[in-house]
Amino acid sequence: MTALSDPALDLARIRAALDALLPAWLPGRRWYAGKGAGSPPDVTTRLLDVVLPGDPALLVAVFDAGADGPYQALLGVRRDPVPPSAEPLIGRLEGPDGSGVFLYEATQDPELMGALLARIAAGGRTGPLCFEPAPGVELPVGTPGVASTAEQSNTSVAFAERAMLKVLRRPVPGDNPELELLTALRRAGGVPSAAPLAQVRTSASSAVGARTLALLQQFVRSRGDGWTIAVDRARACMAGECETVEPHGGFAAEAYALGLATARVHTALAEQLGSRPLTRPESEDLLDLLADRLAQGLRTVPQLAPYARALWAMQDDLREIVGRGGAPHVQRIHGDLHLGQALRGDQGWILVDFEGEPGRSPEQRRRPQPALRDVAAMLRSFDYAAHHALSAVLDRPPGDSGPHDPRAVRMARRASAWAVHNRRAYCTGYADGGGQDPRCAPVLLRCFEADKAVYEAVYESRNRPEWLPIPLSAVRRLAQWRRSSAPVDGTSGQPA
Repeated sequence: MTALSDPALDLARIRAALDALLPAWLPGRRWYAGKGAGSPPDVTTRLLDVVLPGDPALLVAVFDAGADGPYQALLGVRRDPVPPSAEPLIGRLEGPDGSGVFLYEATQDPELMGALLARIAAGGRTGPLCFEPAPGVELPVGTPGVASTAEQSNTSVAFAERAMLKVLRRPVPGDNPELELLTALRRAGGVPSAAPLAQVRTSASSAVGARTLALLQQFVRSRGDGWTIAVDRARACMAGECETVEPHGGFAAEAYALGLATARVHTALAEQLGSRPLTRPESEDLLDLLADRLAQGLRTVPQLAPYARALWAMQDDLREIVGRGGAPHVQRIHGDLHLGQALRGDQGWILVDFEGEPGRSPEQRRRPQPALRDVAAMLRSFDYAAHHALSAVLDRPPGDSGPHDPRAVRMARRASAWAVHNRRAYCTGYADGGGQDPRCAPVLLRCFEADKAVYEAVYESRNRPEWLPIPLSAVRRLAQWRRSSAPVDGTSGQPA
């Protein structure tokens, strides 16, 4: 690379330009949480440093955006106009002599990402940045990096199906939870996972303290992710195109296997990092956290108001059980489990993305939790998959019932049956894989399902309002179950 001149890489001028340009650029980014705020955020760049000099150069920026942050962006800086492969463009910075440089999203530049991989492999430190490859690993240096087009809260860049770089858009203080859990699974052995290969972090003395900026992991070869496969199978079921003779679509065996995989991950994490019953103070903390999240959800989403009494009653039921000595066991868990976090490998399902729920604080992500929280989250994902398949068959937005016609009613019933069938299969697989049968703890499971549905309602109201009917539908079913003291799916003693 030909180095850009020092004036072109004037970090003070680039910092000022970012503070001015990012407010208009951020709302178009999938990973930006403030898209529904209604006005551009005030941006303050807290750390800006050169990762790789040259033309193009690679910079890292860590910045606050309004009340949110910090966020991270990898920036390409180049004299020539940004090529299509390096979009989206952030803006152009004019030089004092009339020349200028272009600032753009660097993860979309394959060659620049390839250069970053070589820098990671070299190890060592550059200013506030620390590059730490795992001992003995051989990285595919010289390979361009191709960014994933999937909607994600982070950005993934693949290197020739050998390594995957996850750029953490909201880097948290301290050790990264995903690195901790992947390292534990690797020690356990026998549980397919993405082995950690390297990390990029800031030093404790940097302007943002010690934070992990990126993780490099083993690339997981797969036939696809659980979300894509499940939605396709559900759509085929509703459209009458299913090739199997199973009554509710050909995904039940996969749902069962996914339950097995989840239980094995939980068992390995418990063995490596410990499992124990909650103490009384910890139980109170858990109940208070659930109450705080529900109160926030009710304030944020007015459509939840009709179900408030039933939602609070679910938490009262759990509080009563805990008060009688029924505190659940806790351990480290995935923390953000759904169908999109599972890849279908040749030998079975592989769980990925152990970073935890983006809306939780770093302390909450690291805190041991009941394993049933992961189970409840996956059960919610089956419901989402059914609704999305239904929207594809009816050619309507998710949750839009449209005109009342016999075909729509019939398809909706099939969608509900598909979700129930696969939720049961998943729970059976989880129990057979060595986990506690989720159906043996219906109050705890339903409380976690309701908590997740309220979280989803808050997210959808802020980011995808047309999807809000999906979690609202779940909240309505859960509220009906609480009022009738009968399982939501209508089965006897089978709450899943």
